[in-house]
Amino acid sequence: MDESNRTCNKRFADVGIAPNEENRRACRELILTTPGLGDSISGAILYDETIRQTRKDGTPFIKVLTKAGIIPGIKVDTGAKDLAGHPGEKITEGLDGLRERLAEYYKLGARFAKWRAVIKIGEGIPSHGCIEANAHALARYAALCQEGGVVPIVEPEVLMDGDHTIERCYETTEKVLRTVFNQLYAQRVAFELMILKPNMVMPGKECPKRADVAQVAEATVTCLLRAVPAAVCGVAFLSGGQSSASASAP
Repeated sequence: MDESNRTCNKRFADVGIAPNEENRRACRELILTTPGLGDSISGAILYDETIRQTRKDGTPFIKVLTKAGIIPGIKVDTGAKDLAGHPGEKITEGLDGLRERLAEYYKLGARFAKWRAVIKIGEGIPSHGCIEANAHALARYAALCQEGGVVPIVEPEVLMDGDHTIERCYETTEKVLRTVFNQLYAQRVAFELMILKPNMVMPGKECPKRADVAQVAEATVTCLLRAVPAAVCGVAFLSGGQSSASASAP
């Protein structure tokens, strides 16, 4: 639901659907009107276009969601761009005008927001500068959300791309989380009023040494216990590119 127009259009093109606004609207309506959706879904992250769209009969998508008991949210970052002076690393942008955009989204009905930072593991990366820059942006975003009455989802994602081991992922994830929470504290973000959306601690997709579900679970929980303040009220994991079965395996 939070796909950008560009991403949605690409998916349409792959299956021969014309990439236009009406087809994107129709696709969203198909999802939102799924019978019993509210029995399994508690929140839906929308995109700037989607939050303004309506059903074919003119009913705003926001009303469709709230009637089903689903809390509307909104993606507010403008994407990851190359970080100057840091080859191979990204910085997520979107802080300019965010206060005003959040106020508008709140009036439209959004009650939570999402901002995703991406951290890549590789030769000599992630750098301290990349981690600090993304952590600071996440913290400023979260502070603006709470100022505007919107719950921030803080998403520092350590990517699965690469051949790194689970141990390297653990080390990087712990460092990223500690840096993020230091920045959140510095920006006076209330931990009780935010949701963390972290990656799972697991080896890179190209790593020859795989880890089973129990190993991933143990490493992930241990990392969170050591790096995340107990005041944080909720953790919502991202799949990180795993299949649905792998991401939800018991």
